[in-house]
Amino acid sequence: MSRLHAKQLRLLIAIEESGSLLGAADKVGLTQPGASKALRELEQTFQVELFERTNRGLIPNEAGKCVLRFARLIQADINNLRFELDAIASGAGGRLAIGTIMGAVPLLTDVISDLLQQQPRMTVEVVEDTSETLLDLVDRGRLDAAICRSSVSRNPDIYESLFIKDEALSVIANVDHPAMGAKSVELTELQDSRWVVYRAHMPMRRLLEREFHEAQLNFPLHLVETTSTLTTLSLLSRNTDLVALVSDDVANYFCRHHLVGVLPLQLKSRSEPYELVLRKGAKRSPTLNLLLESLSKVQGGAAHEA
Repeated sequence: MSRLHAKQLRLLIAIEESGSLLGAADKVGLTQPGASKALRELEQTFQVELFERTNRGLIPNEAGKCVLRFARLIQADINNLRFELDAIASGAGGRLAIGTIMGAVPLLTDVISDLLQQQPRMTVEVVEDTSETLLDLVDRGRLDAAICRSSVSRNPDIYESLFIKDEALSVIANVDHPAMGAKSVELTELQDSRWVVYRAHMPMRRLLEREFHEAQLNFPLHLVETTSTLTTLSLLSRNTDLVALVSDDVANYFCRHHLVGVLPLQLKSRSEPYELVLRKGAKRSPTLNLLLESLSKVQGGAAHEA
């Protein structure tokens, strides 16, 4: 630690972002010779090369990716320290950055509402995206935690995962959809519908593809891909021929406000459960502990390690 300097770590991150030593030097306020010396000293400290020199620039190797991950965590922890000190100085209630997949938005909304009642001055950042993107943000220290699925990661063991709940799914559509009001609907009746879906390889997309495959039906070609709850709702409310696969929590929220309806389609597949995913070994901030308490209260029981 005595041989590491904050500017070296900033340089490392800047090299990955810019792909060149010159571009990285500009970002951190060094000359190119100074940046070259700092990188050389850093590689000597770790006794390993961190980048491959290619015609496309500097590309981090496996050792470089490892060091970069920890460099981002150190930088994120320093940033969080600054935010918490600012919050203490101003009398505010701290800061929390939390991610969520679309299906868990209603749950997280209830949790944050409870949290803000306890800490009215707390600042909360919410990022809604796919599990893959949210895990990357957790890796980078940009999020304190995320409600998502660690199974989409190639290295799920680098996270601490707390089971939240199993996810049930519904197919929703505009209240004027032709199949709305029917006693039952078969998947074949929706094969020619335009589906609003997650992009390929995401768990809910894979589940829907499996449903079509097991029914010996071709998966629809003309799709609308989005990770946004608001986009899904807006599209369904304006188009009577669109359908979407969402969590029961999202479907119930929409239906309570008479924005869409649930089609009586019985799905054979089960979705993977939600988890609250954190960096393994990371110290839990007071705001993150408050989030866990609110999550337990909203659910009526404590989350537990998966």
